[in-house]
Amino acid sequence: MFRRPMSLCWLVESSPRVLVIWRFAAILLVFGCIFSRESHGQCAGIATTPASAADCARHAVPVDREAVLDPAHTYSLAELIDIAEGNNPQTHIAWEQAKQAADRLGISRSAYFPVLSGLAALADERTIEPFPEPLAPRGYVMVEVPAAVPELTLDYLIFDFGKREAKVDAATAEKLAAGANFIRANQEVAFRVASAYYKLVTAQERLVAAQETLKTAQTTQDAAEEQLKNGRSTLPDVLNARAETSQAVFDMESADGDEKIARVLLTETVGAEPSPNIAIDGQEKAPLPQVLTMSIDALIDRAIADRPDLMAQASEIRAAEQEVREAKSEYLPSFALSANGAQTSLWPTVDYGKVGQVTEPTWSVQLGVQWRLFDGGARKNALALARSKGREAQDEMREKRDEATREVWTAYIGFRTAMRKQQAAQALLESANSSYSASLDAYKYGVKNLIDVVTAERQLAQARLSGVSARSDLFLQAVDLEFVTGNLLRKQPPATQTQDGTKP
Repeated sequence: MFRRPMSLCWLVESSPRVLVIWRFAAILLVFGCIFSRESHGQCAGIATTPASAADCARHAVPVDREAVLDPAHTYSLAELIDIAEGNNPQTHIAWEQAKQAADRLGISRSAYFPVLSGLAALADERTIEPFPEPLAPRGYVMVEVPAAVPELTLDYLIFDFGKREAKVDAATAEKLAAGANFIRANQEVAFRVASAYYKLVTAQERLVAAQETLKTAQTTQDAAEEQLKNGRSTLPDVLNARAETSQAVFDMESADGDEKIARVLLTETVGAEPSPNIAIDGQEKAPLPQVLTMSIDALIDRAIADRPDLMAQASEIRAAEQEVREAKSEYLPSFALSANGAQTSLWPTVDYGKVGQVTEPTWSVQLGVQWRLFDGGARKNALALARSKGREAQDEMREKRDEATREVWTAYIGFRTAMRKQQAAQALLESANSSYSASLDAYKYGVKNLIDVVTAERQLAQARLSGVSARSDLFLQAVDLEFVTGNLLRKQPPATQTQDGTKP
């Protein structure tokens, strides 16, 4: 278990005082805890760079486990993201790929070391050797030579004109790319959880709005029936009011079903068994992010510099450059040293005469030069292939840069639009509330008819739904802005703040 340090996130999560919630921005509540929380299974809390992510993944082992959610516990967004990172297959795949890239780097580096092999041979050989008849009456002798030869062999590549270095550099770049992809996988999981979380928040607030609309419709119906009793209304007006109440009941039941479905989708996104049994902190009193702290140019610069997918692509370009270097080195010779040493023991026997036994050290040393002069075009094609991969990587980088710029612009415009929509929705709700109250009072005094009241009631219901959607959308757009600039789950200052200037 990791001990979580006492931090601002701890204060926000543990303090029972409402004042603390109002003091710090919603963006702090949402992002600050995410940035500083250590992930217990996926290295996300400490792996903020491709190198640290790759190193963490190399030494850690992902634990396959099923996420279990406590229905009695109210989960924050940061807690749900932490659970998802430890249980989502996408992060496990990225983790294993980072481990594999680190292992491939270790394999490439091993080429700088000599290869030492041990061999122990036990042999027995029987041969017929021709021999002059004066010395061997049969004209031959039978020779049997049992042998025991324990041997050590050393092979060492001394110089290869940069081929090994190119392989190590390429493997290093691939390791960094895998680390960046690992960070991006965690960010994508976090963004999907955040999206499902805010969809559930929206569904919950829509349900509350539908319940309030039902109360409003019931109030209108009660007023119509009271007016009918006093002889100042007609039965069609009452029936119309009852129809509006029935419609409100229908809308409330639909909203209740949508809210339960949103719960199921959130549990599935987290990695737990899909179920509506989850409780979340809806952050009803959290202040809204309403000010951008960075210009669009600064946001684009941050995305180009910090997005893990662009970091990964830059590493792929470096790897492709090293592959070209490796392919060129194939045209040059390599120098290698080979040596072996053994303790050779022989005790031969012959069927005529006498031979001696021997146990002596034996050895050999060889310095060789290997230079491939002709290979049917293999090196030429390998070099052309490596250069083609380099051009492909460059083209992919340009495409991803354009994509990142487009996504930042989209998120930037989306956040500004969400701010204006939220402000307009708030004003609409206030005016719709006033309009309905005034219309209902005027109806009770006989100044207006029921149609005016029902119209105001419908406007109020629409205003409530617009306010709910605008509030959740503003939070989600703030998350999206961090995601497209590569700052989600990382520790740089957020791109948004509250109206009073509070920053994480």
